Amino acid sequence: MAANGPRKQLALDTNLLFHLADRRDFAHAFREAFLEAGYALRFAPTVLGELVAAELAGEARERRLAAAALTNVVKWQIHPFDLTSVEQTIADQFAQRLLRAGLLPAEEINDALILAETTVAEIPLLVTSDRHLLEVNDDELAVLCQRADVSPVRVAHPRRLLRAMR
Repeated sequence: MAANGPRKQLALDTNLLFHLADRRDFAHAFREAFLEAGYALRFAPTVLGELVAAELAGEARERRLAAAALTNVVKWQIHPFDLTSVEQTIADQFAQRLLRAGLLPAEEINDALILAETTVAEIPLLVTSDRHLLEVNDDELAVLCQRADVSPVRVAHPRRLLRAMR
């Protein structure tokens, strides 16, 4: 798989972009601390899709937050990462493995895709406040990554990472 930029990268889930758009202090403190530490902040193709869908068809608050996130990501120095068609196919297949293994509930297809896309992009950490992703068993995920011959990934909450940074 192709690396997408500097070695120090973090992938951000949709909810963290919503927190930034909602001007949550912890989200901006997280973003500022990790940018200052030299990390590239990225988001997966499925995150972009979720933002666009929310802007077009979400409830009023969700539309407003999605529009603010899409408008401000460049200003916030957060950039999407791309996957080739082959990489996207690998991510799609790995997402299905995550669901079949029960690491995520069957209805959490987008969460599985975001985790899989992050893995295929070789970004070692997905930052989220999503309970389903945070409850993924690290050991089981590592085994699945190894079996699928994709880069390992871990999931962490932004507040926890921010505390560890300080």
